[in-house]
Amino acid sequence: MASLLYVGVRPELDAATAERASFRVALGVDAEALDRIDLTTAALPEDVFDRYAGFVIGGSPFNVTDVRKSETQQRVEADLERIAARAIGGAATAFFTCFGIGVVTRLLGGSVGMDNPEEATAAEIRCTTDAVTDPLFGPAGPVFHAFTAHKEGSVEVPPGAVLLAGNDACPVQAYRVGTDLYATQFHPEPSPRDFADRMVFYRTTGYFDPDAFHTVQEAVLESVVTEPARILHRFGARALAP
Repeated sequence: MASLLYVGVRPELDAATAERASFRVALGVDAEALDRIDLTTAALPEDVFDRYAGFVIGGSPFNVTDVRKSETQQRVEADLERIAARAIGGAATAFFTCFGIGVVTRLLGGSVGMDNPEEATAAEIRCTTDAVTDPLFGPAGPVFHAFTAHKEGSVEVPPGAVLLAGNDACPVQAYRVGTDLYATQFHPEPSPRDFADRMVFYRTTGYFDPDAFHTVQEAVLESVVTEPARILHRFGARALAP
């Protein structure tokens, strides 16, 4: 078992393809070392935890707080909970992002709400004192920038989790559960070019003013965002260590 699994949860499969490519570059692995499953089209295999050293979970336009959920979304959330439960128990290693942090927060008994949204931007992320000694976040320093675009967020750090980062707009940007589960509200994998290209898929879905698309995209492309990918790289190195 020497590979990682990218878990796609975007119904827009072309966007998921690009996201997987962003994860691969950030993790610093060859294409053969990062397999893929799209939970919007296939259920999580029963033997998945015997086959992979770690899991990286991408973003999604789904919201945990959605009142009406399709059967697909319900199945996706249940499968993500399976991964999270294994990682919480120390039987898997996982890095959840964006929508995924809401799934983990709810699983831990925390609250997810719509009071802390962030539009598509390179947001300032501030690390907590607990992040200083964290193997992934410690080297990132006290402050860095990361791409955000979300409508919901964790109301507070959930029970059993260690808060690693936040900001004024969204107090819960990252946390760790035990030693094997990390969750971020921000997107750690995309480069500015990647994030700008992703915006095309979600131009009219409420993450930014569609009339200001080119202005927002230009600001994204001018951003300096380096530390989130390095955090993922450290995660990959740990997950694949002998």
